[in-house]
Amino acid sequence: YKSLATFPPCRGCSSYLVEPYIKCVECGPSPFLLCLQCFTRGYEYKKHQSDHKYEIMTSDFPVLEPGWTAQEEMALLEAVMDCGFGNWQDVAYQMRTKTKEECEGHYMKNFINNPLFSSTLLNLRQMEDHLSRTADTAIPFKPTDDPPRPSFDSQLSRDMAGYMPARADFMEEFDNYAEWDLKDIDFVDDDSDILHALKVAVVDIYHSRLKERQRRKKIIRDHGLINLRKFQILERRYPKEVQDLYDVMRRFARVVGPIEHDKFIESHTCAKVYERVKRMREDERRKRNMLCDILQYIHDSRACQQWLHKQAAIDAGITPVVTTIITSGRRSAPPLNLTGLPGTEKLNEREKELCQVVRLVPGAYLEYKQALLNECRRQGGLRLAQARSLIKIDVNKTRKIYDFLIKEGYINKA
Repeated sequence: YKSLATFPPCRGCSSYLVEPYIKCVECGPSPFLLCLQCFTRGYEYKKHQSDHKYEIMTSDFPVLEPGWTAQEEMALLEAVMDCGFGNWQDVAYQMRTKTKEECEGHYMKNFINNPLFSSTLLNLRQMEDHLSRTADTAIPFKPTDDPPRPSFDSQLSRDMAGYMPARADFMEEFDNYAEWDLKDIDFVDDDSDILHALKVAVVDIYHSRLKERQRRKKIIRDHGLINLRKFQILERRYPKEVQDLYDVMRRFARVVGPIEHDKFIESHTCAKVYERVKRMREDERRKRNMLCDILQYIHDSRACQQWLHKQAAIDAGITPVVTTIITSGRRSAPPLNLTGLPGTEKLNEREKELCQVVRLVPGAYLEYKQALLNECRRQGGLRLAQARSLIKIDVNKTRKIYDFLIKEGYINKA
């Protein structure tokens, strides 16, 4: 079932159609419409055949609530447009099917106080415009909803600074007495040039004051500050550090739009998160390097003791006295046991042998290997000096890793 706002003539008898009537689905592009009498007679004309598929066109079905058909809804809207809002006696007289009380109650319930019509349709249009301007939003933001309509002098009305949604004005506007300067001005023909120019200047000043009033109202509306309670609820959803940043940067919201302001706040928050994650990543890298250092001296008690004293001094913020770790030189360290170390399964036999001889844990070797491969691909080749600048470990270990990767064909010399 479908509804039509206008009723064209029947293609068979040329009489004006009355619902319900028939529309041929197969004929077009202009609609081929028939009244019920012509349809029952099997009227055919040119390409139209009586066995074509058809639709029954009627608006005799409820839309918003039972007891009100779509046709009556359209009749109510037309009557309110013709007779004026509030003139319910004349509206009911024009409709003929509903009483004055029914017309008023239905209209107020479904077209004034119904949030579906008062705000949702408007917000959909605003959201479409917003999405067309920006595809990425840092913080989900919705334009201010149609604000509540509290009774005069209620607590909510005071919280909204006396805002009147129906008029989009405040009970007391910014620069509320700006109009007083104009109340006694009257332009007459016998004004002198100086007096006329003075009056024009007063009007120009008044216009500038109106512009400032509108600018402030636009900031309040765009940032959703009219419905203050809802704004505060949304703001409390942010983490504490974001709320504090909002309080500090609130004064700057007037120079940018709401979306740009939220992105600005979010970018600062993301920057703090980035710095925190960066510090964590650097700590993890230092721990891996520390493990490599420990494994170098773990079999030499003297060197290990010197290394521990050095690290304790560094952790205490003191310049370590021991700057060079001296090994006893009694014997070379045995090959590193790779059993159970993370990353061992990713190595081939020759790489395992290298890690055992060099005493390098597999995870660190894989990280160094990837860094050298990336730099070699970027430069088209790699020198030993470049490898040493990339890998901050013992230079002898770096040379062994570098020579091994050259020999195995992973990288090539510059």
